[in-house]
Amino acid sequence: MDAILNQWKDKMDGAIANFETELHKVRTGRANPNMLDGINVDYYGTPTPINQIASISVQEGTILIIKPYDHNSLKDIEVAINMSSLHLPPQNDGTVIRLSVPKLTEETRKSYCKDVSKRGEETKVNIRNIRRDANDFVKKSDDITDEDYEESLYDEIDDLTKKYVKKVDEIAEAKQKEIMTL
Repeated sequence: MDAILNQWKDKMDGAIANFETELHKVRTGRANPNMLDGINVDYYGTPTPINQIASISVQEGTILIIKPYDHNSLKDIEVAINMSSLHLPPQNDGTVIRLSVPKLTEETRKSYCKDVSKRGEETKVNIRNIRRDANDFVKKSDDITDEDYEESLYDEIDDLTKKYVKKVDEIAEAKQKEIMTL
């Protein structure tokens, strides 16, 4: 029973990890190196994540400093940031790139909270789809012949699903609180 449940638990863990990764990209009014996750730079013809070709640090809580290991990539990093969905103008001084993260307005904070809720709902749908797949697997499995055992598996899968849905709600609530905190 544990082997069957672990298979589906791993998939639910993956959904949670993906959700948390997506939330790192949501701006909170504070500079965070994770904001640059998902931005790839054309580095000698290969799309490369910024954090692999530059050091990223936070200055004064509102400024990201991007210092490339290879100064020839400075312009490429600037282009990648301009093309991203960050909507933060990079300031290139010839050695580093500075990204100033402005304070969020109340309206923007609420919009980001709605986005977090939307992503949370999508993650819960993914978790419920995993539950459906798990239940289908149990139903179609020829190895499970005992009805009591089958029912206990359904119950365990349902409990697992409730646990992960609750975890999504907690993560989303914490992120929303972070966004709304001035």
